[in-house]
Amino acid sequence: MAKKDEKSHKKSPLIGIDIGGTGIKGGIVDLKKGKLLGERFRVATPQPATPEAVAEVVAQVVAELSSRPEAPDAKSPVGVTFPGIIQHGVVHSAANVDKSWLNTDIDALLTARLGRPVEVINDADAAGLAEARYGAGAGVDGTVLVITLGTGIGSAFIFNGNLVPNAELGHLEIDGFDAETKASAVARERDGLSWEQYSVLLQRYFSHVEFLFSPELFIVGGGISKRADEYLPNLKLRTPIVPAELKNEAGIVGAAVEIAVKHKLTK
Repeated sequence: MAKKDEKSHKKSPLIGIDIGGTGIKGGIVDLKKGKLLGERFRVATPQPATPEAVAEVVAQVVAELSSRPEAPDAKSPVGVTFPGIIQHGVVHSAANVDKSWLNTDIDALLTARLGRPVEVINDADAAGLAEARYGAGAGVDGTVLVITLGTGIGSAFIFNGNLVPNAELGHLEIDGFDAETKASAVARERDGLSWEQYSVLLQRYFSHVEFLFSPELFIVGGGISKRADEYLPNLKLRTPIVPAELKNEAGIVGAAVEIAVKHKLTK
C-alpha cells in the first residue's frame, strides 16, 4: 500500500511560485506535461519588497492556489524562484528587490511562513530548467545552455536534464568588456544597432561560450527570442541554436520541477 501511495504521490502536481520585481506569480504544475493546471495567479510585488512583505504575498498566492480543486496535498513542497543568486537557500544578490534580502535564508523564511517545505532557486535557472525539460531542449542529453537576452544576459546551465545552479555566463569578459554590456537586447537598442550589426556581437559571444563549454544545444530566450529569425540565421556555430518555446510560465514550471527533483518526486 505504501508503494502505491508513493507512486501516486509522484504523479501529483506541485505548486510553483515566481518572484519578480513587479509581480509574484504562481501556478499548479503538471509535472508530466510541464504545463499549468488552470490559470496562473498573480499579485503585485509589494513595495518596498522586503523579505517579510514578500513572504506574506507568497503565502497569499499559495493560499489561493491551495483552495483550488486540482491543488496538491497541503503538505506538499513548494518551489519558488527569486531574482538573485541563491546558494544553500541564502540570497547573495538582490538587484531588483530590497537590499535587505542580502544574506537572508529565504528557504527558512518561506518554509516557516508557509508551514511546508520550500526551496528557492534563481529565476533564470528555473526558466532554463523548464525550457530544457519541456521546451526546445526536451530529450537532449549532455550540456544545454539556455541564454536569455534582455536587460542583461541571463543563463541556465543544464547537464543531462539537471541544473548546474548560478551560472552567470552573461558576465564573461569578452574583448575587455562584460559581455552583457555589449550583447544584451538592451545594449542593441541603446547603441542603435541593426540586426546585422547585432549579429556580429552575438557571434563573438556565442563562439566564446561554445569554445568554453562545447554544449549540445543553445536555447535563446527573452523577449527578443520572438525576433530570432532576424539574427539566429546569421550565426555560424558548430552547436545548434534555437529560440525558446516556453513563455511566461517557464519560471513557475521550473520552480516546481526543481523542488520535485530535490524531494525525489520526479527524475
